[in-house]
Amino acid sequence: MRLLQRTESSAFLESMDGPGSADKRAALRRAFATAACAALVAAGLVVTSASAAPAGAARQVVSSGTTSARTGAFTPSGVNDVTQVEFPAQLDTAAGPGPYPGVITNRSLSQGTGDGNSAPGSARDDNNVEFVRGWEGLNMYQQRYARGGNQFTVEPPDQGLCAGNGYVMEVVNDVLNIYNRQGQSVLPDNTATNIVAGAPRNVNHAVDLNSFYGYAAAINRSTGVRAQSVTDPSCLYDAATKRWFVVVLTLESLPNGTPTLANHLDLAVSASSNPTGQWNIYRIDVTFDGTNTGGVNPGPYLGDYPHIGADANGIYLTTNSYPWCCNGFAGAQIYALSKAQLAAGASVVNLVHFDTSGAVNAPSQDVGQSSQPGFTVWPAESPNGHFSTANGGTEYFMSSNAAAEAVTPVTGSSTTYNSTQVVVWTLTNTASLNSASPSPVLTNQLVTVNRYALPPKQHQPDAGLLAESVAALGSCINDTTTPLYVTGVSGCWNLLFAAEPAHSEVISTPDSNDTRMQKVMYANGKLWAALDTALNPDGGPQRAGIAWYVINPAAGTVINQGYLGAQKHDFVYPSIGVTSAGKGVMTFTVTGDSLYPSAGYAPMDAYNGVGLWHVVEGGSGQAPDDGFTSYVSEVGSPPRTRWGDYGATAVDGDQIWIASEYIASACTFLNWGGPFFAGGTGDNLLGTCAGSPGATGKRAALANWSTRISLVTTDD
Repeated sequence: MRLLQRTESSAFLESMDGPGSADKRAALRRAFATAACAALVAAGLVVTSASAAPAGAARQVVSSGTTSARTGAFTPSGVNDVTQVEFPAQLDTAAGPGPYPGVITNRSLSQGTGDGNSAPGSARDDNNVEFVRGWEGLNMYQQRYARGGNQFTVEPPDQGLCAGNGYVMEVVNDVLNIYNRQGQSVLPDNTATNIVAGAPRNVNHAVDLNSFYGYAAAINRSTGVRAQSVTDPSCLYDAATKRWFVVVLTLESLPNGTPTLANHLDLAVSASSNPTGQWNIYRIDVTFDGTNTGGVNPGPYLGDYPHIGADANGIYLTTNSYPWCCNGFAGAQIYALSKAQLAAGASVVNLVHFDTSGAVNAPSQDVGQSSQPGFTVWPAESPNGHFSTANGGTEYFMSSNAAAEAVTPVTGSSTTYNSTQVVVWTLTNTASLNSASPSPVLTNQLVTVNRYALPPKQHQPDAGLLAESVAALGSCINDTTTPLYVTGVSGCWNLLFAAEPAHSEVISTPDSNDTRMQKVMYANGKLWAALDTALNPDGGPQRAGIAWYVINPAAGTVINQGYLGAQKHDFVYPSIGVTSAGKGVMTFTVTGDSLYPSAGYAPMDAYNGVGLWHVVEGGSGQAPDDGFTSYVSEVGSPPRTRWGDYGATAVDGDQIWIASEYIASACTFLNWGGPFFAGGTGDNLLGTCAGSPGATGKRAALANWSTRISLVTTDD
């Protein structure tokens, strides 16, 4: 989630007792959910310093109980539902700023400035990665029909991935699963009790995040009552403590769905090395954590886009703080917690909070002292417990500064959306987090890099052409002639809307993210990171590409940097995993003029840079992105096809797990409609493309995203 509050809602004929069931005809209407600003239910104030580095505000977090990865109580949905609301309130703008209008030429292995061109990612014998195995991870069908279908249609998935001790855990919006290393779920089989529309639904044992964090179902479809909204998950396995950590942002609301504006980070910590067992929950109120810059950014705030990192002493959570009221930005926030206390399941845990809005850079060889607020300050992970122990324990973070959020003053005003700097943040004396008086110290420095800029949207085959066939949802909105199961009614659009929409929906151009920093690793004494950028591969037309960095954090210098791009292709949402020996893999989604959204990867190391890119085995996209955010009639004009918002990697010994969003399955318009079309056959849930009621679906009616998990090994 990012930026402003936006409400998206829809209703459709979710299920049927059988073709011709007249009582379902009344469900052909649109229901609208509202998101109104209500009285705040929680209050507090954090005061931070605007000195040479922001001072940390110490406080304590109290344990909020225990949980496990098991489905909570629910009423089965699909029969006699009182609500057909499909979407939770969305917190995002309909369209981002325009892409960078200039030219950034593609180059690799470059250190410094220059306009030299080279073919992207040339192959290198000493930079090989071997594919071991992979499988389809969590998908839209599992998300929508977990917990008896008392879930919303949500996109994008926002992937979290962590691995260790023989397990692989994936967490997305808004479900999780835990697998063994062969790809089989190790959670209890919940198929028999997961009843939706009168049939058990196989979601491959997936558990909804509301259950995992101890909340009621996201929406009780028998009553319409809503519970907490859980979003933006990330996870980490810490080899040093043999504990698993999962963090989400949770938004409170009234039973009718009206947000209270109170929100908190929910951090789950496993009680043992086994993630299928008990977990401890810690809730961190972030409602008032942000900087009021002279009335532009008054609280309360939203603690958006949380991510997680670790060093020897701490677990680090970061957020972007946005005011609920206004189009502004209230600063990136850093929360440093005692890892030892969390791992022990302590009832009270030390926390030190930093608001980076007032951060001032230390002088460097390239940049004089200046104010540089943080935006998406991503905390580093380290492979297999290889942390920095310098200066009483050190955790590193990285951020970028091309976005409007990273200008001074922090007002969210527009910029040119390009930069030649990244920011390295250093938190020292982290060992003090385990003491009675924690006193870590935060500093930062600007590092000069090659230019990066806001990328254009992705291209996929037939983008801009009328949605047909395998873009089943778009085809339905456009269709006016197909006879429905209700006698005398024609036009698939009737299954989705009460009022007839325009029939001009086109294949979309999916989102390419902005220039925010993506996953950061501290490995082999270096910082590794990547972000999305505009790129002109080999001097050709502008496409979405990736800028990557290997940095010496102590010296604040670039060891290596480069771009990944290719003509007629787009590369988005990178995530880097690096072993302790300095061998790495970068994963991403790759699309192209003739390539549907696919799961890609490329090898990398500090000195040879990024090697030849590949589509992972089994990860080739089978259809265009066909989610509700692609279409004007669903979300308004212009639509913004949501993708990402981030991929994931996890280092497991000398092996690396990678995960990306892709489109795993094709589904024709006729199969999508099934028995809802006159004479059709298939599932009694609209749009799952299952062959019969209760069969495992390929998608949900209003979205078709999936994730791909793969294991690769480097040549360590």
